Amino acid sequence: MNIEIEKTLAELFSLAGRVGIVTGASGGIGAGIAEVLVKVGAKVYDFSRSGQGKFNHPNLTHLAVDITDRKKVEQLIQEIGEAEGLDFLVNNAGITKRQRAEEIEQEFWAKINQVNLTAVFHLSQAAYPYLKKSQYIGRIVNISSMAAQLGFAEVVPYCATKAGVAGLTRGLSVEWVADNILVNSVAPGWIPSQMSIQVMDEDRKAKILDRMSMHKFGEARDIGTMVLYLISNAGKYITGQEIAVDGGALSYGY
Repeated sequence: MNIEIEKTLAELFSLAGRVGIVTGASGGIGAGIAEVLVKVGAKVYDFSRSGQGKFNHPNLTHLAVDITDRKKVEQLIQEIGEAEGLDFLVNNAGITKRQRAEEIEQEFWAKINQVNLTAVFHLSQAAYPYLKKSQYIGRIVNISSMAAQLGFAEVVPYCATKAGVAGLTRGLSVEWVADNILVNSVAPGWIPSQMSIQVMDEDRKAKILDRMSMHKFGEARDIGTMVLYLISNAGKYITGQEIAVDGGALSYGY
């Protein structure tokens, strides 16, 4: 490869020397994100329930942690931050289930809000003092969803929490921009994963594919490349944005 091309790509996209956290990186979209980031030089800590991953790499450390356990999360972030510093946080972990709204029990409503929204805020709070010291400009990337912008039947709690993530992203981006932290979100479309498959039957699958202009599913790596862009030097003038990676679903008319 041409030396000038290599140098430019490295200046824009290399994450060598950067340390960060990706929640829910044991599989699915989180694993796709972690794979992209470590392969361009980042050191990544995976915060996931299992503490094990389908993807492994010398730069990737899997840690077993319930992200709703605020005390444990704060302890781990403090240990990482004080030992190595912290340059980015990717809030990816989330849950859902397919059920009609009138049947949703209070227990699940509380749980999905705790995992999908409250934990995102608490992780961001805990990471804040370390991200603001990053020599690369601290970054937070929240994984929202096209469900933050579109209504979907039988996953109403998920829609509500992801809309909350989008609002949280905008608020934090304004408040923390003067503290050396950029905050954005990525809204995936339909990326086959354990979570998305559990709410998809053949009829719903056909409707989904017909609802996007590209008429095909994306890959976890597609989300990872957008996260890379937002974390890298290439994304240093972007904050407060929700960027859709959805095969054209949000823009598709008729």
